[in-house]
Amino acid sequence: MYKITLLLLISANQLQAPNKDWQSLFDGKTLSGWEVRAGAAKFSVENGEIVGTAVEGSPNTFLVSTRRYMDDFELELEAMMEDSNSNSGVQFKSNFDGSANGGRGKIFGYQFELDPSARRWSGGIYDEGRREWLYPGSLNAASQSAFRNGQYNKIRIVCQGNTVRTWLNDVAVSYVADTLIPNQGLIALQVHSIGKPEQAGKKIFFRNIRIRTGGIRTPEFPKHIYVVNLQPNDLTPFEKKSGWKLLFDGKTIKGWKGAYQKDFPEKGWEVKDGILTVQRAEGREAMNGGDIVTDDKYSSFDLSFEFKLTPGANSGVKYFVTLSENNPGSAIGLEYQLLDDELHPDAKMGREGNRKLASLYDLIPAEKQSRFVRAPGQWNTGRIIVYPNSHVEHYLNGVKVLEYERGSEAYRQLVSISKYNVWEKFGEAKKGHILLQDHGNEVGFRSIKIRVFN
Repeated sequence: MYKITLLLLISANQLQAPNKDWQSLFDGKTLSGWEVRAGAAKFSVENGEIVGTAVEGSPNTFLVSTRRYMDDFELELEAMMEDSNSNSGVQFKSNFDGSANGGRGKIFGYQFELDPSARRWSGGIYDEGRREWLYPGSLNAASQSAFRNGQYNKIRIVCQGNTVRTWLNDVAVSYVADTLIPNQGLIALQVHSIGKPEQAGKKIFFRNIRIRTGGIRTPEFPKHIYVVNLQPNDLTPFEKKSGWKLLFDGKTIKGWKGAYQKDFPEKGWEVKDGILTVQRAEGREAMNGGDIVTDDKYSSFDLSFEFKLTPGANSGVKYFVTLSENNPGSAIGLEYQLLDDELHPDAKMGREGNRKLASLYDLIPAEKQSRFVRAPGQWNTGRIIVYPNSHVEHYLNGVKVLEYERGSEAYRQLVSISKYNVWEKFGEAKKGHILLQDHGNEVGFRSIKIRVFN
């Protein structure tokens, strides 16, 4: 728990009362209702705009509302950045810890990302000072061209219940269903710390800041947008409407069976506390309960799953599993590798890291940064998208780590120099089962969900 120092004493009449009208949070002339916190960047009012100016040697600086906003609201504003190599953001449902950072304080909570860099994650949701990225912009590729460098950009943030949705220039970007959303919090404008002296003096501009706490009316999100649902084994009404289905309900093994078996394995797998766990068997592959597969087969789909490794663990999520090979050991299929890269020896085998976590096992290495990998004992989110045109993507914790064209010449060349070269047209079946691997190590799974492309 954070030790919270509130910006001011909160009484019932200081919390924003519900109403159906927009309220301006900036009078266009002064910084009345705002306070600078946590850093030394400068904020001023020029030509009816709030101007934040970066300074060298300062941590992230925030211009923070002196009023807290509770429950549901819709926040709109416009922002423009001079520096295309930096980033900024808008905090909401956030709080201030005055004792952190040697007494300078720290803002923590949700942030609407402003990212004019080549990464293009504007509109994504970052959890400042806590869990870091909740919704990286790469989860919604269609929105990554929405930000306009050197121009004002329209920001819209909607908090309703346990959900957060964002828009950038009227393009739907992020959707998070969380478990930590407080019923009230601060709004803040960020000037990010800088890494190079030449970035000092760069400015970010804000204007037309307003909020509505009642009568929220927003356009419906397009069905293709992925929801980061942090509630285990749950689907939001939007996900259900968009065609998502749970492959694991958190309570039973309905919809699964043992590979090469008629029924679910009698041992080796356990459902407890909302987690489907393959149990330890001293690293012996498929020698305990064996792999499990879905009853149904799939051809083009969006598959999302959470997994928790134990130290040194090895497992995998396979797709286009036909069970036609009748091979000993684990069933054959394209594999999203699950591995403790630090402790398991398989990470040093294969070619160029193509047996490491999130790789297309023995074929294509995952390109990932360590900051987006959560250690054994923590939950990670994997995602596999197979489009109707056979384009395939792997994601780890919201970040795309590889892509390829199933059945292409480049793909077949990779297969020809892999362990799979003994199977004709490996991984090219029209449809197949989803498989969770028993590699003899304990691994937990939950929130396994799929959306089938029509």
